[in-house]
Order: sequence, then structure tokens, then C-alpha cells
Amino acid sequence: ADPATGQRRPLLKWTLGGALGLFAVPVALPLLGGLGPMPKLDLVKTMWDTKINGRGRRLMRDPEGTAIRASDVTLGSVFHVLPEGINTTEHPLNEKTKASVILVRLDEAKIKSERQRQWGVDGIVAYSKICTHVGCPVGLYEQQTHHLLCPCHQSTFDVTEDCKVIFGPAKRPLPQLKISVDDEGYLVGDGDFAEPVGPSFLERA
Repeated sequence: ADPATGQRRPLLKWTLGGALGLFAVPVALPLLGGLGPMPKLDLVKTMWDTKINGRGRRLMRDPEGTAIRASDVTLGSVFHVLPEGINTTEHPLNEKTKASVILVRLDEAKIKSERQRQWGVDGIVAYSKICTHVGCPVGLYEQQTHHLLCPCHQSTFDVTEDCKVIFGPAKRPLPQLKISVDDEGYLVGDGDFAEPVGPSFLERA
């Protein structure tokens, strides 16, 4: 075991939430590629890029499928999220593979990136749940350090600084999803992720 991991383990407070529901993702991504060449557009565009009734898609709890108000997201809380309407698509599993999100509320004073502030709401930030190493679900959150951990190969991301990689084999940060609040107080996706989701090698496929 890594010594640094061993030192901090007593302080961990992991939030698993809906992480188990995405353990199929490492299989789903290779399957998609196995069906033939994957257009780069598939990695850039997700359901978050489309609107419903002229507004962004609401962030829905996974697996409950209920919309999330900004007031529901308390400091330190974590939500596993899918876009509104995902189960009505032709290929919901494929869409879930690309569009799954982890939502966290931070103390705004701890946020180090200006873009991160602008793309969030009052300390609430949303990031792709798909690890940029091989596509496993990033579903473990350490509240004391604000780190997200991928359970497959231990890639670790710092939520306070654009989800940059601080440990492990992943080569780039988790892409951020821009969010806002609609007229009824619900969180909505305000456009797509900042960068392509999923493993870096798929961008070159």
C-alpha cells in the first residue's frame, strides 16, 4: 500500500452513493470502441449539451431519478447525478457512460480556480464521474481533503483545484460540467463538459 494513503486512511470518510451502479462503465467504454472507430464527436458531446423546453437538463439523483435543488446540496454533501431524460433515449447505457456526474458542495474559500467558481453555483461543482485513466467510475469522496478517488487504480483528483490529478496513473483532470439554477431553484446543466470525457487514449481513437 502507498505510505501516503496509509497515513491518511484513518481520516477518511468515504461517500460511495451510486458508485456501484457504474462499475459496468469500464466494460462499456471498450465495448463502444469495439463496435468500430469511435468518432471524436462522441467524446465531446453528451446529453448535457441539449436542452429541454428551452432550458438546460436538470441534474437528477442516480438512481432515484429525482431533480436536485441547489438548497438540497449542503456543505460537504455528495450526489451521484445523471441528466434529466436519460432513460428515454435510444441507448441509455451509452449515454450514462458519457454523462454521469458527481456533484459536491465546497466551502467557496477553498476553491482555487476562478473558472471553477464561474462554472459552479455557490460552491456547488459538478465533474464527470468517468476516470480519465481507463474509464472506471470515480465514486469515492474524501471530505477532509476534498479528494475524489477512482477505486480501480487509485487515481486521485483534487476537487478544490479543477479536479487535477494528484496521485495515480490518470493523465488529466476530470472534466467540469457548467451548472446553473433554473427558475424553480433546480440545478441544471448549462452546456456540456469543458473537455472530452473518459480515458485520454479514446480521444486519439
